[in-house]
Amino acid sequence: MRPDVGIGTAHRRRLREVWRSAGWPFQDLIEVELLAAGLLERCRDGEGRETLRVTDAGIATLAATLQRNRAARDGHEALVDRVACEMQRAGRVVWRGLSLRARIGEGDAASWVLAMPDVFSIRHTTVEDHVEPVVHEVKVRRSDLLADLRRSDKGRAYLQLCSQCWYVLRAGIGAADEIPPAFGVMIAREAMLEVARPAPRRAHRLPFAVWMALARAAPTLVDDDQQARLGAPPADEG
Repeated sequence: MRPDVGIGTAHRRRLREVWRSAGWPFQDLIEVELLAAGLLERCRDGEGRETLRVTDAGIATLAATLQRNRAARDGHEALVDRVACEMQRAGRVVWRGLSLRARIGEGDAASWVLAMPDVFSIRHTTVEDHVEPVVHEVKVRRSDLLADLRRSDKGRAYLQLCSQCWYVLRAGIGAADEIPPAFGVMIAREAMLEVARPAPRRAHRLPFAVWMALARAAPTLVDDDQQARLGAPPADEG
């Protein structure tokens, strides 16, 4: 690959599109840069029709991107597991991977947004006013955090679903003062989840539609092994 051609997210996305397709040319500047970098090449059939083919260098770029994204997903899922476990230990009922509709805005400007919080939890109680729903949004890469902060509708949707909303950041990717004050901030360090700024607490009653979504989804199971170890008798040293 030529070192003077910068390959970014849009280029990698185009490589994936060409790999998955019949290779018909887009004939735009992204394609020009991929051709100049040697990641794509032009091919002509017997009738002179031109298609694109991902070169060996392009395949290596796709494989490296896959490995990087897989590592990021694994790190993200590990931190989501960690937050969910902490909520369970606090006696809360926890869900992961929910898709919830939230209404943002007022009047004619109002719209519905699909919100997918990493961790959603409620108190284990039979009193509706004491449920205190909480959202935790987990970020392990700075680029993902910055992309989130540019999408104000996403944060507004979360705030419509809960009494507290937290950003949980892997240590080193961001600071509390970068996060809007409506959200709490936790920093995930190796030994602990450190509260960098408490989340504002608001009175909130879950809408019926959210209750129905919770009823259709299975909550995250409690880690019985960990719970058993908390109350396990000391090992027999005799």
